[in-house]
Formats: sequence, C-alpha cells, structure tokens
Amino acid sequence: MTMRIFILESAERDLKELRRYLIDTFTPKHWQDTYADIKKSVRGLQEFPRSGVIPDEIAQLGLTQYRQILSGKNRIIYEIRAKEIYIHIIADTRRDLGSHLAKRLLEREP
Repeated sequence: MTMRIFILESAERDLKELRRYLIDTFTPKHWQDTYADIKKSVRGLQEFPRSGVIPDEIAQLGLTQYRQILSGKNRIIYEIRAKEIYIHIIADTRRDLGSHLAKRLLEREP
C-alpha cells in the first residue's frame, strides 16, 4: 500500500537548521548528499511505513503510532495515521531526543 507523506513545518525547520549547520561546518556538497539520503529514506516509507522502530523515548509514553528510521547520522521521526505519514522531526542521532521532544511539545502544531 502506497501512503501519502506530509512533512510538517517542524520537520521543515529541522531541515533548514541541518542545512545551515552542514554547509557552515562542512561543505554544500555534504548537505546535498545528506539531503538526497533523507529524501530517499522518506520515499521508502511510502511502501514500507512500518519499517521504522518505535524509539524508546516515545515507547515510554505509550505512543505506538510514532516511529523512526535512520538516514545516515539523522533520525526521522514520523507518525502513521490511516493511509498517511506525517514527518515530525529530522534530527542528528547524537542530539538528545527527549529534549527535542519537550521543545516540540511547547511549540505544538495542530
């Protein structure tokens, strides 16, 4: 089953932060490669939405509709709703997910 994917504003902001960081710290080519990998990973969710795992930080909250996949050194946190996938977070795997989730709860999207 092919699912529709929606990238939320919060994930778009994450991508902009990641872009700025990678270009400033490394090179534009590094950003382009990373972005291509992220897009490929997200496209893969259309066919295999349950391929991700439920992160421990989210499982402890009992929120089983949220999952994550890894794309290089980045994690993509997404939610499955019926035939739709919502991308909530795109963050470096070394970033503390608990803190990132708390920040997101404070800026809550509809």
